[in-house]
Amino acid sequence: MTASASKVPQSAAWLGGLGAVPFIGLAGVAPFLTGAPRVLAAHALVAYGATILSFLGGVHWGLAIGSETSADRSHLRNKLIVSVIPSLAAWAALLFPETTGLLILALSIAAMLWVDLRTTRLGQAPLWYPKLRIPLTTMVVASLLLGAIVQVTAGHNRPPGGHERSSSVMT
Repeated sequence: MTASASKVPQSAAWLGGLGAVPFIGLAGVAPFLTGAPRVLAAHALVAYGATILSFLGGVHWGLAIGSETSADRSHLRNKLIVSVIPSLAAWAALLFPETTGLLILALSIAAMLWVDLRTTRLGQAPLWYPKLRIPLTTMVVASLLLGAIVQVTAGHNRPPGGHERSSSVMT
């Protein structure tokens, strides 16, 4: 392994770091908000988390189809199945109250780190990928858990589309 093979490309580091900003910002401001702004921040955190979780699945879709060979075709189906599970989990997170959605996302993003580490160990992802994912996942999961704690302490755990949530977000 060369040093350059395990070094995170600068563009990936920057873009990954910038991608963590909404997590940190929304979770960081949530304890200082009340009422509709707090509900909106929690909803935005769930929505952004769902988007990023789907993106993480897309990484695996790309890895699967990008490395396909005739010898590997038997494993392609399994790799593609693994790649769509994050989108399904993200969708489920959007259907639950914010607190539950945030917890689903935290667990799912942590699980995707495990998948990423395994994928890298098998030589199917770049050697630098864990060096990018571990700190980002730590920040993201901490932000999602903070968001869930804020929701619990604020007593906001309403069902999606519930009268209280939709009226408080819209007004």
